[in-house]
Amino acid sequence: MASWSRRRPESPGGFQPHLSRTLFLLLLLAASACGVTLSPKDCQVFRSDHGSSISCQPPAKIPSYLPADTVHLAVEFFNLTLLPATLLQGASKLQELHLSSNRLESLSPEFLRPVPQLRVLDLTRNSLTGLPPGLFQASATLDTLVLKENQLEVLEASWLHGLKALRHLDLSGNCLRKLPPGLLANFTLLRILDLAENQLETLPPDLLQGPLQLERLHLEGNKLQELGKDLLVPQPDLRYLFLNGNKLVRVAAGAFQGLRQLDMLDLSNNSLASVPEGLWTSLGQPNRDMQDGFDISSNPWICDQNLSDLYRWLQAQKDKMFSQNDTRCAGPEAVKGQTLLAVAESQ
Repeated sequence: MASWSRRRPESPGGFQPHLSRTLFLLLLLAASACGVTLSPKDCQVFRSDHGSSISCQPPAKIPSYLPADTVHLAVEFFNLTLLPATLLQGASKLQELHLSSNRLESLSPEFLRPVPQLRVLDLTRNSLTGLPPGLFQASATLDTLVLKENQLEVLEASWLHGLKALRHLDLSGNCLRKLPPGLLANFTLLRILDLAENQLETLPPDLLQGPLQLERLHLEGNKLQELGKDLLVPQPDLRYLFLNGNKLVRVAAGAFQGLRQLDMLDLSNNSLASVPEGLWTSLGQPNRDMQDGFDISSNPWICDQNLSDLYRWLQAQKDKMFSQNDTRCAGPEAVKGQTLLAVAESQ
């Protein structure tokens, strides 16, 4: 399901880092058409009624100061290990900050204090191994934090203190082996949590007890072996759940109970041979039809009577099933290699 399971959701409030940059480049083209000339050694600047948007990439020189009306700043692909100490001074109206594709190893605790209106911080593809406590004490409006593809092996809940408005947290592509208890306790507005492509073997039981209306949960590409019955209970409005590419051998009965809005479920590429009776009962009901589909392919299914409950569910939901030809029986010998759906229809 790689074609859709890694699809990146829009950031809450309409902010989406890659989309913002696309729009920014279109604005620059419009500025060029209007006679604005830009030197290759200068950052690109677009001015509008909303404020100045600035994009700096090599060989441009990073500015020593920013216009007071700067609302969007991108400093990317410079291979910086440290940021200029005064980079954000005087830019109190800044709303988006993109620092991707550098080699940042650390940030100052005071770094974000000059920009209390910041809404989006993108630190994708850097070399951060941690964050300083107090970094977000002046970031009460930040709703999107992207720490994708850094070098985080541990995570401290205290690093994120101050993020009262956070709606999108992306920690994917790091080296996290475990998460601290109470990590999301104060993030009641969180809608999107991305923990994909880490080294997680277990999850704290209280992981999802803070957010009130989580919509997307990305856990794909980890080393999870079990999905417990209580993890998802606090999130009845969850719509997208990605568990593909783990080592799941067990999904507890009732693990999906109460998920009233689930539209997409990916359990592909795990180690599931069987699942408990009743697991699927609450999914795909007429008033909530799992409209974006599901995938249970590339698991070593043992197609015996223990899957009778799954067989019945598949026959009712087969039109929403992805990778049908890759969803096959690993045993018993009589049905080995047959598709799960064919066995289900023969029952």
